[in-house]
Amino acid sequence: MPFASRAGLRRVVAAAVAAPSVHNTQPWRFRRVDDTTVELYADLDRLLTVTDPLGRGLGISCGAALFNLRLAVRMTGHDPRVLPLPDPADRPELLATVRATPGGPPSADERLLHDMIPHRRTSRFPFDGRPLPRNVLVDLVNAAHDEGATLLLVKGGTARRVLDMVAEADDTLTADPAYRAELARWTRSESGPDGVPGHAAGPRPRTATLPMRDFTTTPLRNGTPPAAIPTTHLHDGAPGTRGFAVSGGPGGEVADFEADPQLAALFTRGDGPGDWLRAGQALQRVLLTATAHGVAASMFSQPLDLRPPQHRGDKAGPFGHVQMLIRFGYGPPVPRVPRRPVYEVLDRRGPRHA
Repeated sequence: MPFASRAGLRRVVAAAVAAPSVHNTQPWRFRRVDDTTVELYADLDRLLTVTDPLGRGLGISCGAALFNLRLAVRMTGHDPRVLPLPDPADRPELLATVRATPGGPPSADERLLHDMIPHRRTSRFPFDGRPLPRNVLVDLVNAAHDEGATLLLVKGGTARRVLDMVAEADDTLTADPAYRAELARWTRSESGPDGVPGHAAGPRPRTATLPMRDFTTTPLRNGTPPAAIPTTHLHDGAPGTRGFAVSGGPGGEVADFEADPQLAALFTRGDGPGDWLRAGQALQRVLLTATAHGVAASMFSQPLDLRPPQHRGDKAGPFGHVQMLIRFGYGPPVPRVPRRPVYEVLDRRGPRHA
């Protein structure tokens, strides 16, 4: 059984915690119940109370970790049986119970996605503008569908309108002192076990065509005085194929980003805790599939962060609710961001009792 030995349990959890998370907060904990069962908990001490009061971003982050955990269980020849939100009334922080049952050997596709876990990154660097081939786009769309979500490509004038909406939301959010303070809490000048280190920031766009968030001390686009502006994206680097020149001094690098970013929106039918967990699993399958194709990705969530809690979940379009905006392309290699050690997120004791 995958959770019977200390080494086996650590391998599975180590794969899970390699998932992306908002601000690299890593808002998860794992509890071994017995040789066949592990529980996934939200670490509410790492909830972004200003940006994410309902826990949407936290749920998506934990969903990404859950997908990695599922893949790691499959590598042992077991099937992960997932029960989402098994005790919402008494233990809302318990997001999922995963029970390993005997199964067949992993498929070639499962092995490939599992192999991509340590190589997946989130890149805030320029992409070279090459369009993704049709077969790659089809694979990305199918990856989301396999997890019960919808990935919709956003093109042309719609893409520009979406980016304008992201830019407007970014300016609004960063004008809020409480929001900036929360972002600053998770920004690291040096590498640490969590948060967003400087090497993951990337350069600032030379023009305003792409509203990438600025980690550095820089004026806002609307002319507000300088303020520290970290990011709300899911972070930890990205694969790539070509070098890109940047200019400027330390903390002030600028670069030319792609003129026509390739965007996609990830939808779920509903907009509650179960849907956020589903969105995270779909997002991670999409990102690992992109990594397997040598495609880099970054995420935009500013318009979703800006939505007041009382209005989240009440506006469904034909595809449902948008949970994440994703930018795809081919970019330079970037380093990973750190992870908390497994022992910090793993509780080997038996199940909690009421």
